[in-house]
Amino acid sequence: MVVRQNHQPPLPTVTKSTILTIGFTLLLKDKQIFKGEPLCPKMRTPVPGPMSKRLKEDLGKIQECGAVEFFADYDRSRGNFIFDVDNNLMLDFHNQLGTNPLGYNHPAFTEVLRNPEFQSSFVNRPSLGLFPPRDHVRRLKTTLMSVAPQGLTNVHTFSGGTTAVEFGLKAMFMLYQINKRGSPYPTQEEMASCLRGHKPGTPDLSILSFNNAFHGRTMGALALTHNRWEFKVDLPQPNWPVADFPQMQYPLNEHEIDNIKEEVRCLEMVKNLFETYKKNGSPVAGIVCEPIQSEGGDNYASPIFFQGLQDIAKENGACLMMDEVQTGCGVTGRFWAHEHLYLREPPDVVAFGKKMVIAGIYLRPELRPQQPARIFNTWLGDPAKLALCSAVLEVIEKEKLVNNAHACGVYLLTELENVQKQNPTVLSRVRGLGLLASVDFPTTKIRNMVVERLRELGVNAGISGKYSMRVRPTLTIGRQHVDIFIDTLRHVIKDLRFRRAFDD
Repeated sequence: MVVRQNHQPPLPTVTKSTILTIGFTLLLKDKQIFKGEPLCPKMRTPVPGPMSKRLKEDLGKIQECGAVEFFADYDRSRGNFIFDVDNNLMLDFHNQLGTNPLGYNHPAFTEVLRNPEFQSSFVNRPSLGLFPPRDHVRRLKTTLMSVAPQGLTNVHTFSGGTTAVEFGLKAMFMLYQINKRGSPYPTQEEMASCLRGHKPGTPDLSILSFNNAFHGRTMGALALTHNRWEFKVDLPQPNWPVADFPQMQYPLNEHEIDNIKEEVRCLEMVKNLFETYKKNGSPVAGIVCEPIQSEGGDNYASPIFFQGLQDIAKENGACLMMDEVQTGCGVTGRFWAHEHLYLREPPDVVAFGKKMVIAGIYLRPELRPQQPARIFNTWLGDPAKLALCSAVLEVIEKEKLVNNAHACGVYLLTELENVQKQNPTVLSRVRGLGLLASVDFPTTKIRNMVVERLRELGVNAGISGKYSMRVRPTLTIGRQHVDIFIDTLRHVIKDLRFRRAFDD
């Protein structure tokens, strides 16, 4: 690990975390994204520390909280660094499941809170489907519509990505039925029968999704989610078609033929499922797909695969919905990840959320309902979140953060590939696009140990799928943050405890 110790006088006996801190301080002197961002991690206790453990025990008395990893001190966190309640300072490459766009306590966010123009949005939460504020149209046009995917001229906002996916499903189902009956207006029989869940008002339709996909945990979105049993067991689900998503071999340039065969196999499976479900009386109304399967292992496919999906959907009168909740907002080096796929025409639906601060769906005009309240809930999002989204988009444009995501992403991937070349028995399948990056380890145990050890040394990373470690930096990441992560990862791999675990 490069910690520049040779530039220091002899050191007394210190912890490895202290050595890392000294090295990073030298490496990053005077490099800050914005005022107040720390230079390097500083660890005081194991993670979780005693205070986090006490708070988790207290929380456990009133709710199930087994997934809690540590309690954070958000007042002190800055930029790409997060403090926990035990005074540990970590470089955060987990970033709240990849939702943090600009870093902790970014000045643009605090300015929104101080701006009198937005105070009413935080004090009065309107039911946007009934009583939107007078500046709502202007704000939608200057924020969400300013970054709308090409050809998608309608937008609806919601509170979370799962809700966005749910309403995207409804829009696709409704369009399928409109095309089938030849009219946007349901018959009297359809209106009466749907209230009891009977045909013809409640049609037997299906949505095609993919193995290892994640689209949310409400019932419709959960029917499309296939990555962890904890999300699905004991819950009834519709019998909708599930196809294989390509499992690419890496490096890509060494496995071109095998990867093409894999994508062809998956596309043939999609075609067969369309035919089977049509014959069985439950035709497929739409395909829902992530441009990059994020929760299921950071799985990628080529543009040819996605173009093939769109062709199959069009041939069968179905829609294509791209779930960009995790991949949107510039993180891949383009504002929308599906821009990398060069689809022949825009997707029919694009869901967004997470780094956008507010969630929602973009629709082609054909999917716009003809009756009121068909895409509706109490809040339809939150003007306060729309104000924060406006700040995110302004900073992205002003600081050219999409370009930064591309440049730092190339650097991150190159450095990860170098670590892999030096440790081929430990790391494999380095992959990424922009700031979405992952690497595999031989076993789940080793992967988990690496993530735990990284955290002990001041880098908070995440997991994905069975063997993958993933990183999700903010858009304000710099090369210096990548250096901290890479140096710490090298240190972990060389660590004796890790080597013993690997040998076992």
